[in-house]
Amino acid sequence: MCGITGVFAFTDAGRNTLASLHASTDAIVSRGPDSQGHFVYDRCGLGFRRLAILDLTADGNQPMTDESGRYTIVFNGEIFNFRELRQKLIKKGHHFHSQTDTEVILQLYISEGRSFIKKLNGFFGFAIYDKEEDSLFIARDRMGEKPLLVYRDENQLLFASEMKSLLALGIPRKLDYVSLSQYLQLNYIPGPATIFKGVKKLLPGHYLFIKGKKVVRKRWYKIPYDPKKVQKNKLTYEEQQKKLIDLLDDATARRLVADVPLGAFLSGGIDSSVIVALASRHTPHLNTFSIGYRDEPFFDETKYANLVADRYKTNHTVFSLTNQDLYDHIFDVLNYIDEPFADSSALAVYILSKRTREKVTVALSGDGADEMFAGYNKHMGEFQVRQGGFKAEAVTGLNLLWDVLPKSRNSFFGNKIRQFQRFSRGMLNGPKDRYWDWASFVSEKDSRNLLSPAARRKVGKKLAEKRRRDILENLHADGDLNEVLLTDMNLVLPYDMLTKVDLMSMANSLEVRPPFLDPKVVDFAFSLPVESKIDAKMKKRIVQDAFRPMLPEELYKRPKHGFEVPLLKWFRNELRPLITDDLLSDEFVEAQGLFSVDAIRALKTQLFSRNPGDIHARIWALIVFQWWWKKWMMN
Repeated sequence: MCGITGVFAFTDAGRNTLASLHASTDAIVSRGPDSQGHFVYDRCGLGFRRLAILDLTADGNQPMTDESGRYTIVFNGEIFNFRELRQKLIKKGHHFHSQTDTEVILQLYISEGRSFIKKLNGFFGFAIYDKEEDSLFIARDRMGEKPLLVYRDENQLLFASEMKSLLALGIPRKLDYVSLSQYLQLNYIPGPATIFKGVKKLLPGHYLFIKGKKVVRKRWYKIPYDPKKVQKNKLTYEEQQKKLIDLLDDATARRLVADVPLGAFLSGGIDSSVIVALASRHTPHLNTFSIGYRDEPFFDETKYANLVADRYKTNHTVFSLTNQDLYDHIFDVLNYIDEPFADSSALAVYILSKRTREKVTVALSGDGADEMFAGYNKHMGEFQVRQGGFKAEAVTGLNLLWDVLPKSRNSFFGNKIRQFQRFSRGMLNGPKDRYWDWASFVSEKDSRNLLSPAARRKVGKKLAEKRRRDILENLHADGDLNEVLLTDMNLVLPYDMLTKVDLMSMANSLEVRPPFLDPKVVDFAFSLPVESKIDAKMKKRIVQDAFRPMLPEELYKRPKHGFEVPLLKWFRNELRPLITDDLLSDEFVEAQGLFSVDAIRALKTQLFSRNPGDIHARIWALIVFQWWWKKWMMN
């Protein structure tokens, strides 16, 4: 686990940026607190921060240069099949000076060129400089588990694991107003855009090849979903279950290799319980970690986690948190974020990562299963819309009722009303508009109305529509639910779920490995028909059925609650001054010039009213942005 950064200069002005390389690596010290390294040659500079996961030889540090002195690499991530790849290279006559996956990547590039990347099983972001050719090869993993940001102008191309590294390299801080508008809708910013003009997220499964001033971008991996092949899948449902168990067991075993203390998150849900059950086959007395919420019993699922821990005799630790514990870390999270990101559950992930890091350095997780196998309520909603029938029409017929009843995620009844309202609205839309609506917290119209007239004019409608169209390109009127899942894999997974886990774990120098995102598991998931994943009674059907014999029956007899940070309570009490006197005060908003003072004032009025609804999610998105603005745009 590491962080990387780099400079490739096109001009003498670009070469001046090389002087900031050390500052750029210092900015991401939490990604690699154990050591750092730098390489500078002519126009190219590479920076590296390292956290030791495997026991490396003295020659295993980075940047790493091959024996000839021609090629140099910086690498962030883990390659789980590097030992097999290493043995094949040795048979071909290659010699190694370390036991690292880094050297395997370097030797593969020397031997096979850019095409080697398809052989890698793992998560990564890396850059390889070829001194003789004077070229740079930058690549990102299939699913986007590891971030990689790129900035380019006429003088240079810069890259880094985090935005704060690019800021240390001196990139211009020009706001992207389309990104701001989409952030207000989604609570995160979809790639390839970022909050800054000129900075792009290198998309998952893509690479860049830079030579001279020419930059070639190529997609090297795409989830192999072919609806015609899915329909011809000849495996029986029982055979599908067996294959899923075998693939996921192998993926889990691969991710248990480490020379540091290792464990697994155990939430009490199906996905993390599956991973713990499989990991326990290979690691007796596995370390497992759960969070409990003493002040929020509606969300506390530790009793289910305890059942799994007892069954597999894990070395289980429960971090029982109060709302005060959550509140005590809220500013740590706000200070670490270097691009607006308002998924409030990041706070819980931050604390879980912080407490877990006190005991282990690597943790397995169940991330990715919901997106691939239809585990969210919206997936059941989509299934029901496509099925139609009396129930769906009845919910839609009561649309006026859902509009007036109180809605909240914090109670069973309020959450159901909220879901019915969103479902009934979605029934009236086509698949693209329905997907966007269900992915959003705020409509496009309402998000723009939050902006000041001057800011609103800077939101390019054509660019906004193009970005939205690109996100929804896999959805078709005659498609099936697998297209929705594919869209989730390209939007929700990399830019919400994986961003959240990466940011919060890296802030605490913890590496998180999700076996469900092994490429063999992902490819298999998208070879399955919809009926293997969801029916009228069950979400994530194949996962639940395949692993039922391994899990306590009680896990199948309860609703999935997720977790909701008690923002509303804080906004009305501890954080009220931050809203009324600071970040959302009339004075600050007017001086800033980005938001409509009247619109923000209306949100505050609703927040402090008797019927706030879900307004706290919108307020949180504004607070996150405003905190980011003060930290990164005003200093």
